[in-house]
Order: sequence, then C-alpha cells, then structure tokens
Amino acid sequence: MYAIIETGGKQYRVTEGDVLMIEKLEAAEGQTFDFDRVLTVVKDGEVVIGKPLVAGAKVTAEVVSHGKGKKILVFKYKAKSNYRRRQGHRQPFTKIRIEKIFA
Repeated sequence: MYAIIETGGKQYRVTEGDVLMIEKLEAAEGQTFDFDRVLTVVKDGEVVIGKPLVAGAKVTAEVVSHGKGKKILVFKYKAKSNYRRRQGHRQPFTKIRIEKIFA
C-alpha cells in the first residue's frame, strides 16, 4: 500500500515506514503531523485517484528532526561592468517517518 501526498509544493510517493526529507514544517521534533492533501492511494492493486484529493484519506507521520541542507552558492556576474555578488544558501528541511496511511 502506498500513497502520493503533496506538501511544500512537491509530491512524494510514501509507504509506511519511509523516512524522507521534505520542506520545513512548523512542528516540534517527536510530534505527529497529518497530511490531508492525498492525491492517490493504491491498496491491494486497487487505485483511487483524487479529483483533486482523495476524500477522507490522510497520512500520519512523526517528525524525526529539523535541519539545513548542503550550502549552495549563488553568484551573480555582469561582464565589463565590475558587478559580482556572491551569496550562500542552505535550505531548511524536516525529516519525517511515515507511520500510517488511512484510506
């Protein structure tokens, strides 16, 4: 059994027990979080596709930790005008563990 959920503007295929890193959530570590934006549920070969969401379906996950991703460098440059700007960025994330899929 698996589901496709939407969070942070992205879609994820999740099964029970999966650990994944998503866009940062406003939830404390160890707290449970419910995802109600479930797009598709597949259970025993039966596919339920939402229009746009599956009615009554939700996915429960536990927040494992919060953190920041690897640093990327943003470098702006314009030729012949002595314009150079360098900036670093680390995207915050939340690591979650999928506990249960309700469909």
